[in-house]
Amino acid sequence: MPALKIPESVPFQIDPMRWEDITEVMEIERRAFSMPWPIRAYEQEILRNPNAHYLVLRPREVRAAVPALPPQRLPILGYGGFWLVPDEAHVSTIAIDAPWRGRGLGELMFLALVEEAIALGANLITLEVRASNFVAQNLYRKFGLEITGRRPRYYRDNNEDALLMTVEGVRSPAYRERLEALKAQLWARLRSAGPIPIHRSGAN
Repeated sequence: MPALKIPESVPFQIDPMRWEDITEVMEIERRAFSMPWPIRAYEQEILRNPNAHYLVLRPREVRAAVPALPPQRLPILGYGGFWLVPDEAHVSTIAIDAPWRGRGLGELMFLALVEEAIALGANLITLEVRASNFVAQNLYRKFGLEITGRRPRYYRDNNEDALLMTVEGVRSPAYRERLEALKAQLWARLRSAGPIPIHRSGAN
């Protein structure tokens, strides 16, 4: 089970990424990134890399009023992952599908990654972000990450620089207090979304 505990009143859930999720993940991957990972990269990460930890974001399941209805596969709205070696968590990817952006789900996904990394023993979290991606940089700053380096021409599609962002001491009481404050704000925002409609596609 993922480390992040989401209140029942928040209409989203976080699950471990599984191989059967890859078709949906790859659809989002291709829409979200100008340089999408190939499916073989996810095969390596999920099936063969013991240091890799990946999560998916879904709407929370609402129990059907008619028990006879078949079970459903909840759609994936976003995903993210990191590598942990040995107490450093390097966020390798994070994405929210385009129709769901701007609703706080990127923050929810990143919060889930941070909580998972801390639960697994991380004391430092780091990542690369495009120099022009100010929205993502502002999100990471909310979690205490600061720019600690620059990788020139890191992104091959346009030779854009990557900024290295890092936060240390994530296991400290002070950082835990910061996370709890961010959670309280985020839960309030996500509760206002109300129940998320789910289109049934049949049994699993």
